[in-house]
Amino acid sequence: MARVLFGTDGIRGVAGENPLDEKTVYATGVALGSWVAASGRQRSVLIGMDTRESGRWIASLIAGGLARHSIHVEFAGVTTTPGIAYLAKTGPFAAGVMISASHNPYRDNGIKVLGHSGFKLPDEVEEQIEAGIFQALAGAPAPISAELTADPNLDHAYSDHLASTVPGGLAGFDIVVDCANGGASFLAPQLFERLGARVHAIGVSPDGRNINLNCGSLHLEALRRTVLERGAQLGVAFDGDADRALFVARSGKMIDGDAVLLMNGRDLHRAGRLSVVVATVMSNLGLEKALAADGIALLRTPVGDKYVLEKMIECGAILGGEQSGHVIFLDYATTGDGILTALRVLDVMRRSGKNLDELTGDLQVLPQLLVNIRVREKKPLEQLAPVQAAIADVENEFAGWGRVNVRFSGTEPLARVMVEGPDMERVKAAAERIASEIRSALGSE
Repeated sequence: MARVLFGTDGIRGVAGENPLDEKTVYATGVALGSWVAASGRQRSVLIGMDTRESGRWIASLIAGGLARHSIHVEFAGVTTTPGIAYLAKTGPFAAGVMISASHNPYRDNGIKVLGHSGFKLPDEVEEQIEAGIFQALAGAPAPISAELTADPNLDHAYSDHLASTVPGGLAGFDIVVDCANGGASFLAPQLFERLGARVHAIGVSPDGRNINLNCGSLHLEALRRTVLERGAQLGVAFDGDADRALFVARSGKMIDGDAVLLMNGRDLHRAGRLSVVVATVMSNLGLEKALAADGIALLRTPVGDKYVLEKMIECGAILGGEQSGHVIFLDYATTGDGILTALRVLDVMRRSGKNLDELTGDLQVLPQLLVNIRVREKKPLEQLAPVQAAIADVENEFAGWGRVNVRFSGTEPLARVMVEGPDMERVKAAAERIASEIRSALGSE
């Protein structure tokens, strides 16, 4: 059954508008409570949120709906998505609910439900809960909010877990942390200082409306400027719910998820613990070649951390991620965790005695271009002979030093053409050649 409310990352929308209007949010709590009650699991659910002004009322309505089925609620208050995943797995909870829209502006919000496993609920369970939401809406119950008081011990337990992953601590490091005025605003600086680092924090003054606003992982300018001004060894930026992290080296060089995968993949390979890394089709060919030089294979998936995680579990990989900085260390977490990623990067730096520039200096990033073509219809690309011929021509021209990925957007009438190659001029020409064939075959609007 096709899902209407649940997307790839829970229920998302503008807070106050369908499907995040009060009635639907409350019905979501009712439906989740019904599933928990019928599942035979612990009759307890954990709720957390980021710093958006809508987070509190959404959390209270979810809790009110859960109360309809006498489900006990623990409230973590402002926290991170990976924090909720960890606590859901290690605590007495049937599920964890995170109220967040990640890197989106403050007007947006979302409801992400994680199982006791710490993983996203299976599609069939989301379908069951979605059916329950529509059933509850048909009954038109009046929304009831529950009073929620945050338990600081929950965040402390998560922080203790993170600290345990770097037994050597962070003494001697001078770092800049940009928390995007989001879920990590309080937790991350305190943790890094606890571990011995000297910390300068920015993006840690949330007011409900400034989450991700000109700060965090989508806006690295302020972080880079601060790192250079202070001569810090490293800068790290999180997004609103801190499930991803991007870095700035002491030199001012930007360090993305591909570079993080390379340095950590090599570190784990040297320890005899890794032979394969999982990434998406968007990861640069330079990463693939750099890993191959060390005897490490790169497996690619469609875009989305969901697909990365599925492939990791399927092939037994312990490291995977995306260029965006969403990196999964399966030894320690069930989802991407920006704070954990920062700790793993700092730990590799500490043990190797090398800085970020040295650890990622041989990563040759090939020029990459993404072109979007608006189309009237989405015919299977493999049936379009001129398009396939253009793709084959480009791949032959670049002869192992280029890559092409063509796909349709899942949400818009767009064909996306991604081309990598030895130099940008040739990349532009190749991308336009393929785009032109798509326009001729499918017709642009």
